[in-house]
Amino acid sequence: MTLIPVEPLPEHEVRVRAPGKINLSLRVGAREPDGYHPLTTVFQAVSVYEEVVATPSDERTLTVSGVQADLVPTDASNLALRAVEVLARHTGVDEGVHLHLDKGVPVAGGMAGGSADAAAALVACDALWRTGLSRAELIEVAAEVGADVPFILMGHTAVGQGRGHLLTPALTRGEFSWAFAVQDRGLSTSAAYQTFDELHGGEVGAPDPELDVPLMQALRAGDPHALGAALHNDLQIASLELDPLLAEPLAVAQDAGALGVVVSGSGPTVAALARNRQHALALAAAFTATGVADRVLTAYGPVPGARVISAE
Repeated sequence: MTLIPVEPLPEHEVRVRAPGKINLSLRVGAREPDGYHPLTTVFQAVSVYEEVVATPSDERTLTVSGVQADLVPTDASNLALRAVEVLARHTGVDEGVHLHLDKGVPVAGGMAGGSADAAAALVACDALWRTGLSRAELIEVAAEVGADVPFILMGHTAVGQGRGHLLTPALTRGEFSWAFAVQDRGLSTSAAYQTFDELHGGEVGAPDPELDVPLMQALRAGDPHALGAALHNDLQIASLELDPLLAEPLAVAQDAGALGVVVSGSGPTVAALARNRQHALALAAAFTATGVADRVLTAYGPVPGARVISAE
């Protein structure tokens, strides 16, 4: 009797998409003894995405593709692999996984690309390993991985306090359109906070920074003009000190009629708020024409947090 080889079954695969974020407002309090700063920030998830595909493996490994893939570490320092380890520890899982990251969010750009990878990895491995955690339980796990990871799981618009990980959903109406001037050179978040402290002599802000009331009112009203006027970032002056060329995209956006313009997080991505999607394209064209960005993106927000988009 001739034995016919049996084709192996297709590997189980889970594909997750996670958004990048911008900080509509970032208020930084005085540095605490542990070196961290208390924050009050308003996050918005925007339609610039990371995709993570998780497949079974004997080990826990990672590969990367997409824009700036060569800048992303593939060892244990990668935030997505750290997220896998934290989830495994919490759930008692001893399985491996291979993660493939497809980058769409700028690397070291102040838009939480690494946190998006981590959030996507948590969602993907929860599905792959069938650990059955609720979204609230995943958010608790995410807080151990990094300060921005819980918000990327939640998505939409939210107020973040503490280190940004204590979240309260924010009531918003309508859609907001954005153009982003992206720099390939990146900026270090820790360097931005260090420069912030140096510029303020280490003494700045209240222990618990206050929430921007006009900004929250603008979100509730769905008023892009009022939102543009309320955009704020306490770290922007530090980012400009580290990278003075960021003044150029800020000025170009203002000259092109942006409703508001701000450095996103610790930078160097500059976010310009548009009147609508068509105006966002015009702002992007202004960035391109003046050569003040290495790349230009347009997006809208708010959008949902990390979600499974296919599972086979």
